[in-house]
Amino acid sequence: MNWQLAYLPEAERDLQDLDGSQRMLVRKALKKVQQNPLPVEEQGCGKPLGNLSGTKLSGFLKIKLKAAGIRVVYKLVRTETKMLIIVIGARSDDEVYETAQKRIIKYNF
Repeated sequence: MNWQLAYLPEAERDLQDLDGSQRMLVRKALKKVQQNPLPVEEQGCGKPLGNLSGTKLSGFLKIKLKAAGIRVVYKLVRTETKMLIIVIGARSDDEVYETAQKRIIKYNF
Protein backbone atom coordinates (compact mmCIF):
# COMPACT_ATOMS: atom_id res chain seq x y z
CA MET A 1 0.00 0.00 0.00
CA ASN A 2 1.37 3.39 -0.96
CA TRP A 3 0.95 6.24 1.45
CA GLN A 4 -0.15 9.58 0.03
CA LEU A 5 2.64 12.17 -0.19
CA ALA A 6 1.99 15.74 0.92
CA TYR A 7 4.47 18.60 1.27
CA LEU A 8 4.61 21.72 3.37
CA PRO A 9 4.84 24.64 0.92
CA GLU A 10 8.40 25.28 2.09
CA ALA A 11 9.35 21.63 1.53
CA GLU A 12 8.07 21.85 -2.05
CA ARG A 13 10.36 24.85 -2.54
CA ASP A 14 13.21 22.86 -0.96
CA LEU A 15 12.66 20.16 -3.58
CA GLN A 16 12.52 22.67 -6.44
CA ASP A 17 15.72 24.34 -5.21
CA LEU A 18 17.70 21.11 -5.64
CA ASP A 19 19.53 20.55 -8.92
CA GLY A 20 17.92 18.15 -11.38
CA SER A 21 19.89 15.03 -10.43
CA GLN A 22 19.36 15.61 -6.69
CA ARG A 23 15.65 16.21 -7.26
CA MET A 24 15.42 12.93 -9.16
CA LEU A 25 17.21 11.05 -6.34
CA VAL A 26 14.89 12.53 -3.69
CA ARG A 27 11.78 11.68 -5.70
CA LYS A 28 13.03 8.13 -6.24
CA ALA A 29 13.77 7.72 -2.52
CA LEU A 30 10.37 9.15 -1.54
CA LYS A 31 8.63 6.79 -3.97
CA LYS A 32 10.43 3.84 -2.35
CA VAL A 33 9.78 4.98 1.23
CA GLN A 34 6.17 5.86 0.37
CA GLN A 35 5.48 2.12 0.14
CA ASN A 36 6.37 1.65 3.83
CA PRO A 37 7.20 4.91 5.62
CA LEU A 38 6.67 3.45 9.10
CA PRO A 39 9.52 3.60 11.62
CA VAL A 40 12.14 0.84 11.44
CA GLU A 41 10.76 -0.54 14.75
CA GLU A 42 7.58 -1.32 12.81
CA GLN A 43 9.52 -2.86 9.90
CA GLY A 44 9.38 0.35 7.87
CA CYS A 45 12.00 2.55 6.21
CA GLY A 46 11.82 5.66 8.42
CA LYS A 47 14.52 6.43 10.96
CA PRO A 48 13.02 8.05 14.09
CA LEU A 49 14.27 11.45 15.19
CA GLY A 50 14.55 12.57 18.77
CA ASN A 51 15.27 15.64 20.83
CA LEU A 52 18.96 16.25 20.11
CA SER A 53 21.08 19.32 19.49
CA GLY A 54 18.40 21.64 20.87
CA THR A 55 15.71 20.40 18.48
CA LYS A 56 12.47 18.71 19.48
CA LEU A 57 11.76 16.24 16.68
CA SER A 58 10.33 13.26 18.56
CA GLY A 59 7.55 11.69 16.51
CA PHE A 60 9.16 12.69 13.21
CA LEU A 61 11.14 10.47 10.85
CA LYS A 62 14.02 10.95 8.45
CA ILE A 63 15.38 9.57 5.23
CA LYS A 64 19.10 9.95 4.56
CA LEU A 65 20.46 10.00 1.04
CA LYS A 66 24.10 9.71 2.05
CA ALA A 67 25.63 9.76 -1.43
CA ALA A 68 23.73 12.94 -2.35
CA GLY A 69 24.22 14.53 1.08
CA ILE A 70 20.49 15.14 1.56
CA ARG A 71 18.09 14.51 4.44
CA VAL A 72 14.31 14.49 4.34
CA VAL A 73 12.26 14.96 7.52
CA TYR A 74 8.65 13.77 7.48
CA LYS A 75 5.69 13.04 9.71
CA LEU A 76 3.20 10.23 9.33
CA VAL A 77 -0.47 11.15 9.43
CA ARG A 78 -1.71 7.69 10.29
CA THR A 79 -5.42 8.54 10.22
CA GLU A 80 -5.11 9.39 6.53
CA THR A 81 -2.14 7.19 5.55
CA LYS A 82 -0.32 10.32 4.50
CA MET A 83 3.38 11.18 4.61
CA LEU A 84 3.85 14.89 5.23
CA ILE A 85 7.24 16.13 4.04
CA ILE A 86 8.53 18.81 6.42
CA VAL A 87 11.96 19.68 4.99
CA ILE A 88 14.45 18.52 2.37
CA GLY A 89 17.99 19.75 2.77
CA ALA A 90 21.72 19.15 3.00
CA ARG A 91 22.90 16.70 5.61
CA SER A 92 26.26 18.36 6.18
CA ASP A 93 25.16 19.80 9.51
CA ASP A 94 22.11 20.00 11.77
CA GLU A 95 20.61 22.95 9.87
CA VAL A 96 17.98 20.68 8.29
CA TYR A 97 16.78 19.67 11.76
CA GLU A 98 16.68 23.27 12.97
CA THR A 99 14.64 24.19 9.88
CA ALA A 100 12.32 21.25 10.56
CA GLN A 101 11.76 22.42 14.12
CA LYS A 102 10.89 25.97 12.95
CA ARG A 103 8.36 24.61 10.46
CA ILE A 104 6.89 22.22 13.02
CA ILE A 105 6.34 25.14 15.39
CA LYS A 106 4.95 27.32 12.57
CA TYR A 107 2.39 24.68 11.56
CA ASN A 108 1.70 23.63 15.17
CA PHE A 109 2.47 19.90 14.84
